[in-house]
Amino acid sequence: MKNRILITTALAVTLTLPAMADNQENIMEARKIIKQFATQLKTELKKGMKEGGPVNAIDVCHDKAPGIADSVSASSGWTVARTSLKPRATSNSPLPWERKVMEEFEAKKAAGADPKTLDYSEVVEEDGKKLFRYMKAIPTAKVCLNCHGGDNVKPEVVMRLKSLYPSDRARGFKEGDIRGAFVLKKTL
Repeated sequence: MKNRILITTALAVTLTLPAMADNQENIMEARKIIKQFATQLKTELKKGMKEGGPVNAIDVCHDKAPGIADSVSASSGWTVARTSLKPRATSNSPLPWERKVMEEFEAKKAAGADPKTLDYSEVVEEDGKKLFRYMKAIPTAKVCLNCHGGDNVKPEVVMRLKSLYPSDRARGFKEGDIRGAFVLKKTL
């Protein structure tokens, strides 16, 4: 009986190890893609801020961020997006599984975790296909408060936000808050 248990356990471990290695490879690839997306977006935001301050940066997020996500998705073979519990654009509202992960991120942050370290991955079956899904928290940096802060957001910024995002909920953040998450998926 002991031998049967040991063999069963050894088989389970042996079958699990390749899946864990594949998962690690997918996590590393997802992180690399996020870095690419974030770097491109940050470059455009810096340029926008330099050319016209926060009001201009809003236009970068509104007009260029979706194109950057589409470009990175096309070049990587992954679906690249962002979501938030307090989305600016309704198109970035979280799916149920994303909401659950974001709530877990918030609970971990409340327990003392650094938002920069929060991520999540899983393999699921969707529409008969295996998918790898990955999320990484987006912490609120000081510069983000120009458009995502509370009462200190300038009136001209508020006006531009209202004109582009009538359902905007992405305000009231403080530095270090979890503003949202990158969401990546790919078919396995």
